[in-house]
Amino acid sequence: MDVIKIMKMKGKEKIVMITAYDAPSARIAWEAGVDIILVGDSLGNNVLGYKDTIPVTMEEMLIHVSAVRRGAEEAFIVADMPFLSYQVSESEAIKNAGLFLKSGANAVKLEGGGEFAELIRKLVASGIPVMGHLGLTPQSVNVFGGYKVQGKTEGSRKKLIEDAIALEEAGVFSIVLEMVVEEVAREITEKVKVPTIGIGAGRYCDGQVLVWHDVLGLNPEFSPRFVKKYADLYRISLEAVRTYKEEVKEGKFPGVENVFRKK
Repeated sequence: MDVIKIMKMKGKEKIVMITAYDAPSARIAWEAGVDIILVGDSLGNNVLGYKDTIPVTMEEMLIHVSAVRRGAEEAFIVADMPFLSYQVSESEAIKNAGLFLKSGANAVKLEGGGEFAELIRKLVASGIPVMGHLGLTPQSVNVFGGYKVQGKTEGSRKKLIEDAIALEEAGVFSIVLEMVVEEVAREITEKVKVPTIGIGAGRYCDGQVLVWHDVLGLNPEFSPRFVKKYADLYRISLEAVRTYKEEVKEGKFPGVENVFRKK
């Protein structure tokens, strides 16, 4: 998979993207045949225990990008640029994006609309493919006043469409639409020539992305409307660890089959 192949999938084949944060999950995602692995700054919520994505650092992201690459050597990997890794200056943004490619990513993703168009042009001109991200942008949660669906008002609809067109003209190869009302996501998808990838943006995007922990049901306390859990690994894992504990307490583990002998 590469940028050109992803762009050619628009209107022909749905794009499947999922997050992964370590080598084992990346290997599973790759073997399952997903098109894109996203090393999201959502690792803050799902792996590092932060309440949101704001505290995630470049150093943390680089560690996880490298791990994902080791787990899926041939995968197409997109790395999220964390908060303040690209907003401070263009030179710093280009440097940080370049570090992601050096660590194993094929492209970077950054949140924001037309205000970042010039930066995106410079990143692309520097040889760094960029995925855009519109709608609910988690790094701006404090501005939005929480996690709210976008595109409900005419003003919001118009801004989203204008931003999508601006991102396309700046050179992004795809755009994530997060928590956007379905009608507006459909309109954006029809207006831009690059693929749209939805998360809580309805049925008409060119692809879909979900978080690893949501797909596998690893966070029982998080179940927004747009998530579909394909397994309940939290319950399965909890039962496994409880059984392990009980067998140790009762002297059932280790058993004879788990020990080493001289002969």
